[in-house]
Amino acid sequence: MRKYWIIPAVVLLGTVTTSGVIAPAVAQVASATDAQGASKFVDELSKRVFDVLKDQSVSKAQNKNKLRAMLRENFALQEIGDRLIRRYRSQITPAQYAAYQAALPEFTVNAYGDRLYNYANADVQPVRTVPRGTKGDVDVYTKIVRPGGAQPFDAIWTIRRVGGKFLITNLTVAGINLSLTQEADFSSYISKNGFDALVTFMKSSNAKAAI
Repeated sequence: MRKYWIIPAVVLLGTVTTSGVIAPAVAQVASATDAQGASKFVDELSKRVFDVLKDQSVSKAQNKNKLRAMLRENFALQEIGDRLIRRYRSQITPAQYAAYQAALPEFTVNAYGDRLYNYANADVQPVRTVPRGTKGDVDVYTKIVRPGGAQPFDAIWTIRRVGGKFLITNLTVAGINLSLTQEADFSSYISKNGFDALVTFMKSSNAKAAI
């Protein structure tokens, strides 16, 4: 199975429950102030991420641990996970869902982290922000510039504010919507092998990444 994640509104969208679920709230278009805040969030987070990736004073394993901690803190992991299995959510048992949610955070973080390493020497340049829909989301458009004359490409970070914190809910890179692509991969895997096999695959991937 492909791992298409990369290594990512902004109005109050309710609250985050103890399980990490983003609770629904009244529909509202993101304000200009919130859009500005989302852009600043992406700019600061991307700089922190690439500073970690470029740091050669520590081992790659230490870098990965730092990166994983950053991604856990700044990605809406449970909302992303629910979106990926929304076609099957009503068909699985509570036990299957619990097993999936247990494996999801590490799988997601590893997938984003692995992808980020492909752009360790890149710089992220903000371009513009565009409110998305009526849920308070903001699309932050950026350009990824790589050294050596490589062709730059666009990345769109979909950002949502939950309480007083911004979170990344999706990322579109070079025209590829990573969430939709990963959802299609999960759906294909489940249709061929079953939901339990997907969870087993995720656990296996997590174990390999931990070595």
